[in-house]
Amino acid sequence: MELEAAHLTLRLATTEEDRLAAERLRYEVFVEELGGDGDMVDHEGRFERDHFDPDFDHLVLVDGNRDRAALDHVVGVYRLLPGGLRDRFYSEDEYDVSLLVESGRKLLELGRSCVRQGYRGGIALHLLWTGLADYVRERDIEILFGVASLHGTDIDALAEPLSHLHHSHLAPPELRVRAREDVYQPMDLLAPEEIDRVAAMRATPALIKSYLKLGGFVGDGAFVDHKFNTTDVCLVIDIELMKPAARIRYSKGSGA
Repeated sequence: MELEAAHLTLRLATTEEDRLAAERLRYEVFVEELGGDGDMVDHEGRFERDHFDPDFDHLVLVDGNRDRAALDHVVGVYRLLPGGLRDRFYSEDEYDVSLLVESGRKLLELGRSCVRQGYRGGIALHLLWTGLADYVRERDIEILFGVASLHGTDIDALAEPLSHLHHSHLAPPELRVRAREDVYQPMDLLAPEEIDRVAAMRATPALIKSYLKLGGFVGDGAFVDHKFNTTDVCLVIDIELMKPAARIRYSKGSGA
C-alpha cells in the first residue's frame, strides 16, 4: 500500500525509523500539545508508546521534505490492529468488547490517530482516510472500532457533547460495547431537550465527527483517562451499516 500526493507519501511503516518517527509525532501531539502521559512514555527521547505498539500496523504519512535522520519525517499516523493478532485489544483496558469478538466477524481496532500541526485539514487527512479505506477493503474488514478522545477530564464541561453522542449516536444492541463497570462514566448527563446540538457538535472533536459521518456509533459509557488528560468514548463502525457512499469505498469488491 502506498499513496502519494506532491511531497507526501502514505504507507505502512516497515522500518524502525518510521516507527520511532510515528512515536515522536504521537509525543508531540498527545503529550506536548494535549498534556497526556503514560507508563511507557519516554520524556527524555520524546516518544509516546505502549506495549501494544509491536503488534499494530502503523499507517504513516511521510513528508519527503522533512529530516528523516531527526525522526521528523512522519506527519500523520494511524495505528491499526486486525483481530486475531494478539489475545486482547487496547480498547479492552476501558471497554468490554466481547460482543464484537464473539460475533465472529473480521475486526479492526483503530487508535492513536494524529496529524502534525500545519498539516491538519486538506490533503493530509484525505490521504490518511483513503489509506485506511484501502487497508479495510484489502483485508475484508467488517467492523472497525476503537477509543476516541474528548480533551479534558472535567465531566461537567463535557456534559453537552457526551449527552448528544449518547442520545443521537448510541450503537444498536448488537454493537453496543460498554465501558468496564469499574470505570464506567455515564454519558446521558443531560436530557435531550436540554442539549444545544450546535454547541454540542462544536465541542465534539473532528475525528469523532468524521466517524459519525461514515455512519459510526458510540458505545455505552465513557472512560475518564486522567493520565492522558482525556475522556474517551468507544466508536464502532459496521461496514454494512455505513452510509451508502462510504460503504462503497470501504467494501471489498468496490473497485475503488
